[in-house]
Amino acid sequence: MEDKLMQNPYYVRAMEYIRDTDLNALENGTHVIDGDNLFVNIVDSDMKTPQQARLEVHDKYIDIQVPLSKSETYGITPRSGCKEPDGEMNVEKDILFFNDPVEVTITAKPGEAVTFDTDTAHAPLIGEGKIHKAIFKVRAL
Repeated sequence: MEDKLMQNPYYVRAMEYIRDTDLNALENGTHVIDGDNLFVNIVDSDMKTPQQARLEVHDKYIDIQVPLSKSETYGITPRSGCKEPDGEMNVEKDILFFNDPVEVTITAKPGEAVTFDTDTAHAPLIGEGKIHKAIFKVRAL
C-alpha cells in the first residue's frame, strides 16, 4: 500500500507537511494546504470505549490521523469485511459508518501518523478523556 500512496502527490505533500510543521502550534479548525485536495483539521475530541467507537470509511479522502496530546487507539478492519452499514454514504461529508464491532486495534503515540486508505475502515478516538489531534484529509486518486 505504501508504494501506491507514495504515487499520490497529495499524500507525499501531507507527509512533508507533518515532518516540517509543528502541528501543536496550529489553532483548532481547518487549515487548507492545497484546496480541496489536502487539508488538516485540528480538533479536541472526547475519546470513547471500543464499544462506543464506530467504524467509518471514506470514498474521496485518505485519512492521516496524528494524535498530539496523548496516545490514541483505532479500531481497524478491511472495508470489505464490514457487513453492517449504518445508512448510506454521506457524500457531502464523505463518510459512511458501520455498526460492525471493533475487533482489531492499533495504538499510535503522540506525533505518530496513522494512514487509513479508502479500503480500510477505522474507528478513531478509542481511549479515555479528551485528545488534541490532527486529521489530514488527502484526496484519493
